[in-house]
Amino acid sequence: MTHPITLIHTAEIHRATSSALRDRIAPEAELVQHVRTDWLDRACRHGVRQGLIDEIAEFIHQAPGPVVCTCTTLGEAAAALGAIRIDAPMMAEAAQVGGPILMVYALESTFEPSLALLEAALQDAQQETQVIPLFIGQFWPLFEAGEAEAFTACVAGAVKDAVAHNDVGCVVLAQASMAAAAPLLADLGKPVLTSPESALRAALSA
Repeated sequence: MTHPITLIHTAEIHRATSSALRDRIAPEAELVQHVRTDWLDRACRHGVRQGLIDEIAEFIHQAPGPVVCTCTTLGEAAAALGAIRIDAPMMAEAAQVGGPILMVYALESTFEPSLALLEAALQDAQQETQVIPLFIGQFWPLFEAGEAEAFTACVAGAVKDAVAHNDVGCVVLAQASMAAAAPLLADLGKPVLTSPESALRAALSA
């Protein structure tokens, strides 16, 4: 019997996104999805403290199968506890592309964990390249307000402007919340990497 895949989200919108992705690539898979907006709020306010880590650990321990953490802020802690960090497969792919990497992020709390993961992937791949950070936090209130289309359009616009002014090999949309911008960047002429599909495929093969 195949175990269900458990997903830890910190935004409600990821539930529908994950279900649609499952329907497209693995309709037979069972997803058990939990939305914990309070965990992200605590992490942003106080950092990922031991009390929060203990709650995440208990949750992962009780899950019947593989667990995917779709939150970048909590990803490092969740991965250390046995979960699949949603952005890890994507960062490994980015490390293989070559050339400077434009790393797009919308929350300050995601910058250090995303950069550390990308640098580790580059080291594993024995690649040395520049990482160009692009902070788009000014658009995050749109996402929080449920204005997904406006948020996605703003992300795409910011990426196009950055690529026009920088020589990059690929674009990494460091948070799952930005994945919907990828189709709007299809004409960019550069690979645009997103995390949800690669992570779900990793969970399916776990």
